[in-house]
Amino acid sequence: MKLNTNSNAYIIIYSAVMVVIVAFLLAFVYQALKPMQDANVALDVKKQILYSLNIRNLDGAEAEAKYAEVVKTEKEDENNGQKAYECQIDGKNVTVVSLKGMGLWGGISGYLAIDEEGKVYGAYFNHEGETAGLGAEIKDSQAWQEKFIGKKIWDENGNVVLSVVKKVEDPATQVDCVTGATLTSNGVDAMLKDGLKGFQTYAIGRMLETVANTDSTKVVEE
Repeated sequence: MKLNTNSNAYIIIYSAVMVVIVAFLLAFVYQALKPMQDANVALDVKKQILYSLNIRNLDGAEAEAKYAEVVKTEKEDENNGQKAYECQIDGKNVTVVSLKGMGLWGGISGYLAIDEEGKVYGAYFNHEGETAGLGAEIKDSQAWQEKFIGKKIWDENGNVVLSVVKKVEDPATQVDCVTGATLTSNGVDAMLKDGLKGFQTYAIGRMLETVANTDSTKVVEE
């Protein structure tokens, strides 16, 4: 009996079989590529952390090697997933903290490197969908990121004083917002306030530990 390829039953069965085959192929390709995708994501994170340490323009192998050299330990807050990376670079102890927030059109994120004095050692920010040439400058403009270097993060009472503002009145703690991207800049400011507020206790503990170790070294030397 000749198969009626124009019948409804044939069309439904044929379509179902094709859907199953295509789904299987897509699943196979996804599983095959997943290790590579995961590796690329992990490498991108490492590069962003290095960017916050003012280490840029490294390819994959160089970035992996440099990350292994400078990043000594990684810790994660079980409550909110915020991560801290304890690093040693140019003879200095630097802690990098991860940040997450909301911009104008989507999520924003970043890494802030903090030196032993509680000041910004370096910064890097990223975004999901901010406007090119405006809000996207938080990622694309290295010059804007470098404005954070040397800024004081907390006051004597532990309050976060580092901020992004329209008009800088305190150069020691403030960075001017990205031109034409006030709402995205406000998002960065809120992200800094939220992320660094929760991180302050840990950072002070690290600084006190560093001071104690330095004093101990001096005593031994004397």
